Amino acid sequence: MTALTSQPVASLLDRLFEETAAVRIADIPAVAELTKDERERLMRSKTEYLNLYHRLKDAPLPVSRETGALLYMLARSSNARNIIEFGTSFGLSTLYLASALRDNGGGRLITTEFELSKVERARDNLMAGGLLDLVEIRAGDALETLATGLPERIDLLLLDGAKALYPEILALVQSRLRPGAIIVADNADYNPDYVAMVRSPASGFMSMPFADDVELSVYTGATGASE
Repeated sequence: MTALTSQPVASLLDRLFEETAAVRIADIPAVAELTKDERERLMRSKTEYLNLYHRLKDAPLPVSRETGALLYMLARSSNARNIIEFGTSFGLSTLYLASALRDNGGGRLITTEFELSKVERARDNLMAGGLLDLVEIRAGDALETLATGLPERIDLLLLDGAKALYPEILALVQSRLRPGAIIVADNADYNPDYVAMVRSPASGFMSMPFADDVELSVYTGATGASE
């Protein structure tokens, strides 16, 4: 048994995914008033993302069960000890990552969320899962909360916040990524510039799509094309 498949985490995840399935984003009044084109524009905007995500403050916005399982397996197989998460929401992906840290023997997960009501929901869920001791939740804009106070060595980075900011968040932490560090970007198709960057041979990453909406990358530490 693992922390992920044992109680209280297993039943907690079941309950949270059941609650999530009952929420239709299109039915949230603050979102329903936007046209599809407006939603797409806000998703891709580097300046108006706070507007969109404030409208989504009551939406769980979780990773899928499959992506959650992937996160757990990647963190376990790499024996991750220091993990950074951009975009906490209600903490479902955080539960997967913190479970991996527990089974790895401990570690530190820094996660960041600008919506204060979601910070409280995530903290409650992590406490219910018995994993809060492994997690530091930073409230505020990730461009500020992740600018300082990071561990010297980062083993895994999850990008699951404002899609337009993926390149900027990666740049904030890249100098601390260990060679072989794993980067998982959920819904990366919303940021083709990020995808092109991590797939470039000169970027210092090896990267490929995983399933329909995840970009999976490994930091090689090398930049520039080989001769």
